[in-house]
Amino acid sequence: MSVDVCPDDRALRSGRRQRALVQMAAHDLDVLVLGRQANVRYVTGTPQLWVAGTRPFGPSCVLVRATGAVHLLSTWDEGVPDDIPHEHLYGISWNPVNTMAVLKRIDGAATARRVGTDALSPAFAKLLPTAFPNAQLVDGELAMRAARRIKTAEEVVALRDAVAVAEAGLAAAVAGLHPGVREGTLAGAMLEAMAAGGVSTPSNQDVAWVTSRDHPWRRAGTDGRVNDGDLVAFSAGALAGGYTGEVGRTWPVGRVRGCGALYRRWDGLFAGLLAACRPGVRASELLAAYEAAGEPPPPMPVARGLGMGFDPPVVSPHLPHSAAEERLEAGMVLAVTGYVWEPGVGAVFGREAVLITADGPEVLTSSPAWRP
Repeated sequence: MSVDVCPDDRALRSGRRQRALVQMAAHDLDVLVLGRQANVRYVTGTPQLWVAGTRPFGPSCVLVRATGAVHLLSTWDEGVPDDIPHEHLYGISWNPVNTMAVLKRIDGAATARRVGTDALSPAFAKLLPTAFPNAQLVDGELAMRAARRIKTAEEVVALRDAVAVAEAGLAAAVAGLHPGVREGTLAGAMLEAMAAGGVSTPSNQDVAWVTSRDHPWRRAGTDGRVNDGDLVAFSAGALAGGYTGEVGRTWPVGRVRGCGALYRRWDGLFAGLLAACRPGVRASELLAAYEAAGEPPPPMPVARGLGMGFDPPVVSPHLPHSAAEERLEAGMVLAVTGYVWEPGVGAVFGREAVLITADGPEVLTSSPAWRP
């Protein structure tokens, strides 16, 4: 694992930045002020340090449409690409008024008419107009969502790499599956394998769990040990190179009565989900696949965009109107979830990374699955 902080590949960051500029034009934005870390990295290609976790909005990056210039909040040059000159870096200040003074000096700030931000706080709602005195502040997250929903060819390569790390972790966890092992031990094996692949950041917390025979979407109410006859679900997710790769599988331990029929139900459900992953199809067709298979939809999203974090679209039974309005497009990469459950048996959970192409869906995940 490299100890150097390096910027994203030039083709990768340039393609993303161009998509952001195109969407700025489409949304009539002169300047885009970004504070969400995934958006900042998308535009700049810079992996920023010491900014993990939830934090208040702050202007961490400014993109000017007319010149394509990027201005970045950074106290050092490490990891900053050479197409962001040193004079376009500005440091952290405890006094936000000082930050506004820096932004005010950006070429194009004084003449900007419409400035978009991907978030806003009450304090910066008052301060940003001092940096952009002639501009209207508008929602800039809409432009970023439109840019990020379709992946460039270089992004698809990056996603394949992230999926490969997640699958290596999954394989290590499955290899350690046997009666008596603890769920935490399986999780440790998965995380150790991903760390060996150069990734120390999992994308999700729950990694391995014994599925409940009594309630759907529950863990078994046990001491965390795996027993003969259990169905054990694995959810592997890795944040590699800024991109999230995910894969999910369920493996039986020993002989599980009735699990063969359950796996065949999952196969039928996922065939319907995959058939819905085509350009121009309403996202609600993914929800309809559950109905057609006679399976209740899960309480979590049936599908969601994979990319630099939580990308659009989000297809959930709790957002039926959004799903009905959303159209799938070529270039989207989705984490598609299939889930079936039978009382007294347990659940079969599976998640695949699916690239939507003009010719139909392409499954990016290749981890083996148990077959009856």
